[in-house]
This record gives sequence, structure tokens and C-alpha cells, in this order.
Amino acid sequence: MKKRFTTALFLILNITLFAQISLRELTCEHFKNPIGFDVKKPRFSWKLLSMERNIMQSAYQIRVATSNLFDKKTMVWDSDKVASDESILQEYKGSELKSATRYYWQVRIWDNKKREMAWSETAFFETAFLNMSDWKAAWIDPEKEIDKDKSQPSPLLRKEFNVAKKVASARLYATSLGLNEIHINGQRVSDYYFTPGWTNYDKRLQYFTFDVTNQVQSGKNAIAATLGDGWYRGFLGWATRRNTYGERLALLAQLVITFTDGTQQIVATDDTWKANNNGPIRMSDIYNGETYDARMENSNWMFSGFDDKTWWQAKTVNTSFNILTAATVLPVKKQEEIKAIKIIKTPKGETVIDLGQNMTGWVKLKVRGKAGDKITLNHFEVLDKFGNVYLNNMRQAKTEINYTLKGGAEETYEPHFTFMGFRYVKVTGFEPSLESITGVVIHSEMAQTGDFTCSDKLLNQLQSNIKWGQKGNFLDVPTDCPQRDERMGWTGDAQAFARTAAYNRDVAAFFTKWLADVSAEQKPDGSIPFVVPDVITKSTPETFGSLAKYPTSAGWADVVTIAPWTMYQAYGDRRLLENQYPSMKTYVDHITKKAGDSYQWKGGSIFGDWLFYKAAPHQQEGDGHTPNDFIATAFYAHSAQLVAQSAAVLGKKEDAIFYNNLFEKIKTAFQNEYLTKSGRLAPESQTAYVLALNFNLIPKELIIKASAHLAEDVKEHWFHLTTGFLGTPYLCQVLSDNGYTETGYKLLLQDNYPSWLYPVKMGATTIWERWDGIKPDSTFQDEGMNSFNHYAYGAIGDWMYRVVAGIELGKPAYKHILIQPHPHDSLKTLTFAKATLNSPHGLIESGWEKTTKGMKIT
Repeated sequence: MKKRFTTALFLILNITLFAQISLRELTCEHFKNPIGFDVKKPRFSWKLLSMERNIMQSAYQIRVATSNLFDKKTMVWDSDKVASDESILQEYKGSELKSATRYYWQVRIWDNKKREMAWSETAFFETAFLNMSDWKAAWIDPEKEIDKDKSQPSPLLRKEFNVAKKVASARLYATSLGLNEIHINGQRVSDYYFTPGWTNYDKRLQYFTFDVTNQVQSGKNAIAATLGDGWYRGFLGWATRRNTYGERLALLAQLVITFTDGTQQIVATDDTWKANNNGPIRMSDIYNGETYDARMENSNWMFSGFDDKTWWQAKTVNTSFNILTAATVLPVKKQEEIKAIKIIKTPKGETVIDLGQNMTGWVKLKVRGKAGDKITLNHFEVLDKFGNVYLNNMRQAKTEINYTLKGGAEETYEPHFTFMGFRYVKVTGFEPSLESITGVVIHSEMAQTGDFTCSDKLLNQLQSNIKWGQKGNFLDVPTDCPQRDERMGWTGDAQAFARTAAYNRDVAAFFTKWLADVSAEQKPDGSIPFVVPDVITKSTPETFGSLAKYPTSAGWADVVTIAPWTMYQAYGDRRLLENQYPSMKTYVDHITKKAGDSYQWKGGSIFGDWLFYKAAPHQQEGDGHTPNDFIATAFYAHSAQLVAQSAAVLGKKEDAIFYNNLFEKIKTAFQNEYLTKSGRLAPESQTAYVLALNFNLIPKELIIKASAHLAEDVKEHWFHLTTGFLGTPYLCQVLSDNGYTETGYKLLLQDNYPSWLYPVKMGATTIWERWDGIKPDSTFQDEGMNSFNHYAYGAIGDWMYRVVAGIELGKPAYKHILIQPHPHDSLKTLTFAKATLNSPHGLIESGWEKTTKGMKIT
């Protein structure tokens, strides 16, 4: 009897332990339960969570069906048992998927103790239109006469329809030329903003799918849309230029209602839709803000029964369907609200609200007053040295809200088709309270995956600044800044920050979308523009000056190789690498043609090591200067090597050999031109040594000497950096990789100019564009280019995760990890540091602390 009891107890304990093993975070194409994408072979990922140690997956099985019952009639794929420890991005291999269909899927695994786990929870994905013939809608233009040279009132569109049967489901497929906001029966169809996002609208236009089942009702219904200029035809660039992609707005929408009897009803845009421009949004522009007259509000137009006799018929227009692609992108959403912390009366007598944090978004205004009262809100980043409003660094962007009250009860207002980068708001027209202005933070919906903290308050604030810089600039595209008349997808900033971005947040889908734009913008000769989407070479020289004449620049264009490889390393997404590979290869081939037999890319760098430290104002050959041709050849070598590595991953053996050989030829040419036998470089700038060492351009026998020269240069500058946008991201990593970790720490912990912590001590809450955006005497740097939310220098976050806390990548997607923190006894201000990362394979934690007994790894 005792033996039987023991056996039963063992079985109970074993079952209980195994019950604590579960599959979590089921995703399809990096999304949880996505609807509306046109990927014909979607991929599935999951994470294994166990309370036991040393538990691994040894096999998996995936099943996909059109019903969550997973019966024989509805099953479209069963992988059967697959002996594999792979758990990310496993490809669907079933029958051909159908358009506009929901599919359910489950996974189960076997562990390394040969135990079979129960099926996971049920997840789903839903396809959009897989064929252009699925579109039954027509493009419609809602506008009559317009003045193409200035912002127009936002046009309104509406359509009434009747629903006679019981609704099982309803989907709205929609896009626009310009931005759109759509309601059904007065209810917004989603919490997405700035749809359809920013792409090269001539080549790629995203449409979104919305589940509107709960918004469609029996009987009479109405669908209503408001359009905004957005990036399509609004002011865009550094001059008063509009209509970059077109002069007229348009809407394409198709509402598909499926009834319980299996039949469908389609409500699509056509010339029966009614249009008007008599709404309250009198002007909307991304740079300039919004003018809103609440007296013109009439929400009845969004409902059935509204008298639209005075409205005109929209006209159908011949716009291409071939550029349409289903959106597999992280939507822009409201993420959080920030309460105002202070009301300031400036020396000039102006009223200013301080939100305490430089942010991207808008303010929620609450106000009471008389009909016709006008309120103006001006958004800006910093006060000047006297405490007055400072707008000069906004350049020609007005960043202004003009609101006219309708009168009566308290009114609440938020803008629709604009965003601002700001900490402060100048208020004119009423006396605000702290409750009347609330900051609304927006950005692409990237889940937070990482965090870093330590005992040094300034470093913690730096980490906060890095995170806020990313949130403020990852808004559908990775913009350089969110406040002035620019806000463009600068490629150099994105490649510099990509790895740090992937520590802080899940940016797999974000970069997948944007890198498709990079490929779409690649020129026929293989060159990559400075910004993506490309509004520079698309524009006239009068708009962008001499920049419009140049096709590409080293360190910026190399985003085409660096970002795909970085994303592959961070997420293990082989398909992304495969999709981007032709673009990567074409770019390197383009440089090779330019370089010729010299294997040196002369004239390939336009921006050099942008904003490097200069010993004196306007001194081009200052302490930190690195010749542009040196930079161009170094990045040429790096991109060639990345193409070779990518080819090896993708099984392209001949390409791998070819580009490896190309790299060696560039390396030899580089050494002959720039390296002495003593390991010195000409030039002897920090950036020169950093790039040469990081890109494997120094022969093994000289690495020690070259590293020593770099460390000595840092010491000669009293442990300050002299690097710019291209050298800074790798500086501390190169030092620690070559035995100078303490030097890297001393660089990081400097708090006077130039350093990472100098802006922190000056009160920064985001990363600055310049090391000395605000000078020690509280005056400003060049007002024409002085952003206080510019994330590129935040690339130091990568080193803080990898070296200070010790979370290092072993194999792609952190399938293997290296926990190797680098604490240093000589640093008194750092007594502990730790970081976490929710990687594609699960949560990683690493850190250390000093104790009375020595150093403890946590």
C-alpha cells in the first residue's frame, strides 16, 4: 500500500510540475492575433515558460483550421510532429490561404524529457485581400475647387446603408491619399491614428482592416470619413513646399458585412457617396498644427437620417490599385497621458504650461467660455536663458493649435491630423489651470521589451531620455526629430540606433515595414536616399538646396545593409533578411562601380561624421574631424562584409565567397591608404579608430596598438568623446572589446561637454541633436538645426545593456545568450546595474552589485 501511494504521489507531482510548463505569447508575423494582412505563408512563434530548470523544446506540432474546433472539415494544415527546438517564425505549409478569411491555430510541444504538452490556447490570424480583384470599391475624390498652395478644410464623406439580416461579422478595408478618420454610426472604427501611414505613395500604399462587427447594426446605418492632408499633400520638407505626392485627397473603402446565413453585403466607395468641406477642421497640417472651429460641429452627419441635400456627390477617380498592400505595421496610437506640472508666467508676461517631459503628440484641452472665443496653443521644447518662450529652433513649423469655442458647457478638444514635439505650451486666450492642459503621448505601438537601471541617477535619467527619444521618433517611420519642419526618416539616424531600439522595444514589425520602404526608394543605380520615404530627391533643388543633387551618402545609405542584419540578429527573421538581400547586394554593387579598381569610395560621403566635436566654432579640421573618403571606404567594407554574412545565412554560397573576397580587397586598399605599420591611422580621430576596429579593417597583429592609440586619444581629451553620428554608436563597445572597459566607463560617466551626461545635467528629458544644444552659459547652439529630441546619440544604450549590465547576444534572436556584465572596481558611483530583455525566446535578466564581500552577479 505504501508503495502504491508513493507512485501515485510521484505521478501527481510530475503532472503538477508539467502543468507549470506553458506556451505563452503566441504571435503570427510578430503580431498577436492580427487581422488583415496579405502574407501568403505566415509564420508562427511562441515562448516556452517553465517553473523547472533546464527545460527545452525537442519537437513541436502546429495545426491551422478555419474553425476553432480543428475538425477534419476545417483543418487546412497539420505539421505533424516536427523534431526541432525552433520556436520562432515557423512557416505555414498548408493549402493556399483564402482572402478575407479567419484562421485559427494552435501549437503543442514535446520537451527534452520526452513529455508531450497539451495544445496551447487558440490564436488566430485573418487575411486581407490576396487578389486585387477582391476590391469592389472605387477611389473617390471629395473636393471641389481647392487652393493647392495652402491647407484646405478637411473634407467630409458619408454614405447611408440598410442592414436587413443578422450580422455575423463585418470588416472595413480602407485607405486614402492623405490621412483618414472613419466612423460607423458615430463610433470611430479604431484607435489607430495617421492611417494609412507614410510610404512612397507612388509605389506602396497601405490599407488597413478593421473589425467593425459591433458597430454595424440592424436597420439604418451610416459610414462617415474625414480626410487630412498629412504627408501626402501637406507641407513637407525645409521650405514652404506642399503636394509632394499629389494635390487632391481621395478615399478607398470597402465594408464587407457577412450575415449568419453566409451571404454578404458590400458597401463600397463610389459616386453615390456625399461630400462636404463644411466641418470644424478648417486646417490641418503635420508641421503647422490645426485650426478647429467648434461652432461648426454637427455630429449628426455621422448618423443615418442626416439631411445631406446640400452636400455634393463625390467623384470617382482613376487611381492605381496595384500599389496597394495590406498593412502589417505597428499602428500609431495614444500611449499615455502626462499631467501638467507647472504654470509659468514668463518675464515677457506670457502664460506657459510645463509638462515636465519632452514628448511627441498633442494636448487635450479642457476649457469653458463663450461662443466665438479663440484660444491659441504654441508648442515648443525649451525656455531661453531668461525663461521666455523659444520657438526659433522650430524653423518654419508653426506647431500651433487654434481653437474657437462653441460656448456653453466645458469643451474637450484634441487635434486630429497633426502632432508636435514639445515640453511646453504657450497659452493665449484664457487663463489655464493645471487640469486644463494634458499631454497625450503617441507613437507606434511597440511593446516595451527591455529596461536598464543602476545606482547612478544621471545614468538612469540618460536611459529615460533614450527611451523617450525612441518613443518620440518612432512614429510610423523612424524620424530624426518630431518638432521642426523636418520629421523625416533619416537613414543615418536609424542605422546608428537600430540595435538600441531592439533592446528597448519590440521593433521587428516596425523595421519590417520601414525597410520595405527603403527597398522601394532605392534608385535604379542601387543608391539609397538620405531619407525614407524620400522627399529630398523627389523634390526640386529649390526646396532642399544642394542636397537634392546628391544620390546617397556613406553611413546613411548603409542602413540598407546594417538594419536588416541587426534585425536578423535581434529577432532571427530570416525572411526579412531574404526580402532585403537584393537591395543590400545592389547597393554594394553600386559602390563597387563607383570605387573601381581602387576599392576606395572617393566622394561617397556627403555628411561625414555628422556633428562631431570641433575644437573651435566653425573649425572643419578640428580635434574630431575624420575625412569623408575614409568614412566612405570604411562603410563600403562593412556593407560588403554584411552582404557576405547575409549570403551565408541564406545559403548563397557563391555570393558569400564573392563578397568576402570583395571585403578583403577593400580592407587591403584601406590599410594601404590609411594605416601605418605602427598601428596608427591617418587621420588619428576617435571615429577613425572606432570604425576601423569595429569594421575589422585592422590586421590582427596591429589591433592591440590601434586600440591603445584610441584609448590614448580619449585620455588626451580628458576622457571626453570627439565623435559624431557615425563614430559614437560604436565608441564604448570598441573600447571594451579591446580591453579598455574602464575607459568606456569614464567616457560614459563624464558630465561636462562633450558627453552623454552633459545634456542630462542641463535638464534634458530626451536625447539632443547636438552635444551642446544648450551651452554652459544657457545660450543655444545654431538655431537652424538644434533639436532637443533627436535619438541618434542614444545609441549608447546598446553598450549599457550589453556591457554594463551584461546581456549579450550569442545566436540570433537570443537563442543562445551570453551573460557577461563588466563591472569595474574603480568606479565609485556605480554600485549596481541590472537590465532585463524580453527576447524572442523569453525573458533575460542580468546585473551585478557591489557588496561588503565583493562583487555579486544578480
